[in-house]
Amino acid sequence: MPKTIITTKAAPAPIGPYNQAVLTGNMLFISGQICIDPATGDLKNSDLKEETNQVMKNLEAVLAQAGFDFSNVIKSTIFLTDMKRFAEVNEVYGSFFESEFPARETVEVAALPKFVNVEISMIAVK
Repeated sequence: MPKTIITTKAAPAPIGPYNQAVLTGNMLFISGQICIDPATGDLKNSDLKEETNQVMKNLEAVLAQAGFDFSNVIKSTIFLTDMKRFAEVNEVYGSFFESEFPARETVEVAALPKFVNVEISMIAVK
């Protein structure tokens, strides 16, 4: 099955050998996003809610570039450096979905790129 690389300047450029997303058939696989502000290249992480909000905005931009939105998301993976702060991330994450939520797991990790606190990847389908 052919694949299409999805790229947008409205989300941060990859910081390694990967793409923002890959579309194959009707499925979109979005690489993990962190709190980089695509306009400045700076981290937006004054607090965990701001950080999570920027992550979700970056995901939203990649979804939009491919013609998708959060209603198309069927699976999310959240990587978090401190599970005790799960409620803060969950509050912001949940606010981006209008009704049905995707399947999801949240995994505590020792560290993330650029030493941020949260990274989220998604799979969407049309």
